Amino acid sequence: MSDTGADGKTSGGKIKGRSKARAAARLAAVQALYQHEMEATAQALLLDEFHRHRLGAEIDPDIGDARYADAEVAFFDAIVVGVIARQDEIDARIAEKLATGWTVARLDKTMLQILRAGAWELMARADVPVSVAISEYVDVAHAFFDKREAKFVNGVLDAVAKAVRT
Repeated sequence: MSDTGADGKTSGGKIKGRSKARAAARLAAVQALYQHEMEATAQALLLDEFHRHRLGAEIDPDIGDARYADAEVAFFDAIVVGVIARQDEIDARIAEKLATGWTVARLDKTMLQILRAGAWELMARADVPVSVAISEYVDVAHAFFDKREAKFVNGVLDAVAKAVRT
């Protein structure tokens, strides 16, 4: 357990509030991208809906109630807009890293959104360390899947990182 100093940073140097806000933004971005994929919701309407009603929503699996965490809105927007804008490029990167016989189209739709968001972050956000990006999307995977699928996310994103970060 790390201590938070007067500057708001943990002993590891991470800004505690920002870290949680970005984690909430990542989870919400995956949810928004899933909605975009399934319903073809226009980007502007999608962002508006999430800003007004759903950004930061978390479901407590023990009680089934929704609760809201502060999310970094600009980071959420960057992920959603970035993934939509570069989807073909991102999908090509992911496809390169899948096992023989697997295609992006064959992936579970939620899994695909996790991989897209993580790949985009690795490709477009050099300010985010590789280990942080991968770890955060593995955590998102744990919210939806078992350990095996979370390991899959780790493996694919690690391979993408090696290809796009030098």
